[in-house]
Amino acid sequence: MQIQDLPYPDPGVPDARSGPRFLWWLGRNQLRGQLIALAWGLLHFVSVSSLPFCVGFAVQAVVDRSGARLALAGGLMVLACAGNALGDTFLHRAAVTNWITAAARVQQLLAGKAAHLGSALTRRVAAGEVVAVSTGDVEKIGWFVEAVSRFTAAAVTLVLVCVGLVVYQPALGVVVAVGLPVLALAVLPLLPRATRRADFQREKAGYATELASDTVAGLRVLRGIGGEELFLDRYRRASQEVRHAAVRSARMWSLISAIQVLLPGLLLTAVVWYGVHLARQGRITVGELVTVYSSVMLLTYPLRHFEEIAMAYSFSRPSATRAARVLSLERVTDAAGAREGSAEASGAGARTDSLGRADRGALPSGDLYDPETGLLAPSGRFTAVVCGDPDAAGRLAERLGGHPSEAGTPVLLGGVPLDALPLDRARTAVLVQDKDPVLLSGSLRELLDVPASGNVRAEEALAAAQCEDVLAALVQGSLDADDPMDARITERGRSLSGGQRQRLALARSLITDPEVLVLDEPTSAVDSHTEARIAGGVRDLRAGRTTVVFTSSPLLLDRADRVVLVHEGEIAAVGVHRELVHKEPRYRAVVTREAEEETPLSGVLDEFDAGELRTLDEKLDELNEIEETA
Repeated sequence: MQIQDLPYPDPGVPDARSGPRFLWWLGRNQLRGQLIALAWGLLHFVSVSSLPFCVGFAVQAVVDRSGARLALAGGLMVLACAGNALGDTFLHRAAVTNWITAAARVQQLLAGKAAHLGSALTRRVAAGEVVAVSTGDVEKIGWFVEAVSRFTAAAVTLVLVCVGLVVYQPALGVVVAVGLPVLALAVLPLLPRATRRADFQREKAGYATELASDTVAGLRVLRGIGGEELFLDRYRRASQEVRHAAVRSARMWSLISAIQVLLPGLLLTAVVWYGVHLARQGRITVGELVTVYSSVMLLTYPLRHFEEIAMAYSFSRPSATRAARVLSLERVTDAAGAREGSAEASGAGARTDSLGRADRGALPSGDLYDPETGLLAPSGRFTAVVCGDPDAAGRLAERLGGHPSEAGTPVLLGGVPLDALPLDRARTAVLVQDKDPVLLSGSLRELLDVPASGNVRAEEALAAAQCEDVLAALVQGSLDADDPMDARITERGRSLSGGQRQRLALARSLITDPEVLVLDEPTSAVDSHTEARIAGGVRDLRAGRTTVVFTSSPLLLDRADRVVLVHEGEIAAVGVHRELVHKEPRYRAVVTREAEEETPLSGVLDEFDAGELRTLDEKLDELNEIEETA
C-alpha cells in the first residue's frame, strides 16, 4: 500500500483484545512494507558498518606501501558510500510510508467504529479519550509500527558485524562480541519503570484533554453561572500534573540515553587500550586496530535503535490499548446477535434470508412500535412523547432508531425488526436527532448537503425550522458571503446561540426526509413565539410522514395528532394535549413543570383552561430564554 493509494478499500478486522495484540495485528497487515523497509535498512546499516573495514584496509595499505590495495580500498569505500546513500534514502521513504499507512489504517478503523456506534460511542467512552486516540495516539502507534523494521535491520547488522570482527581479528573481536550485547541489554532493567511513568503521563494527559474539551464545549454555560475560574483552576491543576509526570518520565529516558552514551564510550576505551597493548606486542597490525576501533565507534549508531524501539513501544502500548478499547466496543444489537447466532443458526438463517430479500427492495414502512414500552407511533402521524426523565427520553429515542443502550426486544417498523435491517438501511428508514446535535464546521451549504430523498428543498426545511434570523446572522458574520448558503459556520456552531444551533440542526434533519423522524427536545432552547411557528412548520412539512417528538412543550404537544405519556418505562396515558392536561395529573406535572411535592397547586391549576396554561408556560419559557441570554 502506497500513500497515494489511501484510503484502504478494506482496513480489515482488528485484533482488539489488547494493545500488544493490536500492534501485532497492524505489523502483520503491513508485512510487505516491513520487509521492504528491512531490506533497505540492511543495505544502509551494512554499508555504514563496512566503512571501518575499508578504512582499516586503506591504513594497512599505506603502512605496507601498496598502491593496488589502496586503490582497491578506495573503490570499496565508494561502493559503501553509494550503498549508504541509497539505503538511507529509500529506508526513510519506506519508513515514512509504513508510518503514514499504519496511522491511516487506525484512523479508518476508528472512523468506521464511530460511524457504526453513533451516539453510543460518547456514552461509553469519554470524549477526551476519543480525541486523544484519534489524534496523538494514532501517530504513536504508527511510529512503533515503522520502527520495528529499522530495529530489526540494526539488530541483524550488529550480529553480522560481531561475527565479522571475530573472524577478522579474534582477539579484539571477542571483546566487541561480548561487549555489544551487554550494551544493548543494559537498559532493560530500567524499561519497566520508564514504561510505567510514560503510562502515567498518558493518563494525566488524557484527563487534561478531556477536561479541556468539556470546558470549551460548556464555555457559554460556565460564563452564565460564573464558573469559568473554577474550571480554569481545575484545568491548571491537571496541566501541572501532566507537566510533573512528563518531567519524571523525561528523567528516566534521559538516564537511559546517558547509559547508551556512557557504556559505548567505556567499551571504546577498553578496545583501544587492549588493542594498543596487542599492537605493541605485535599480535595485531595497525590497520586491524583502526578497523576494530572504527567499527565500535560507528556501531553506536545502530545501537541507538534499541533505545528508540524501547521508547516507541512504551509510548505506543498505552495508545494501542486505548485504541483497542474503542475498537472492541460493539452495538448492543450486534453483541446480542453474535450470542444468539450459534444457538439459532438454522431458524435465524431462514428469517434472515426472508428479511434480506425484503431489505433489498423498498425500505420498510408502517407503524413504529416499541414492545418494551408499548409505544406506538402510527404511520404518517405526528406523535409527541412526554417523559418526565430526560435521560430516559433520550434512551427511548435511541431505541426507536435502532440504537438501544441495553439488550432487549427490537423496535418494529411496519412489523420488521430494525435490528434485522443492515445498519445503513435502518438509519435511512429512521433518523434520530438527539437533544445535543453537532454542527460541523464549513459552509451552510456543506452542512445541509446530507443524504436525502430529494423531496424537501433546503429552502423549505430552513423555513419550517424558522431559520430566517439565523441566515441573517450568518451573512452578517461572513464578510465575504452574500449568499447565506455560502456563509461559514464555526466549529460546533459556537458563534451561534443554542436556539440557532437547534434550528439549523432541525433543518438538516428535515432535509433528509426519512420515513420516520425522531426528534428529542428539538426546541428546548427556542423562545415560545418561534417555537409555535416551528411546530406548525414541522407539522406541515412532515405531512404524511411519521414524526415522533420527545418534548414537554405545550406548543408542540398541542400540534401533535397523538400524545403519549411514558412513566417509569411504560405507557401511562394516550390522548391529545388538551385532554391530558386536564385529566392526567402526572402529565400535567411534567408539562407545566409542577413539582411532585407541590401537590396543593394541582387544585389551583385545575381552574385554568388549556389556553391559560399554555400562556403561563410561554411566559416561563421567555424567562428561561432571557436568563440564558444574560
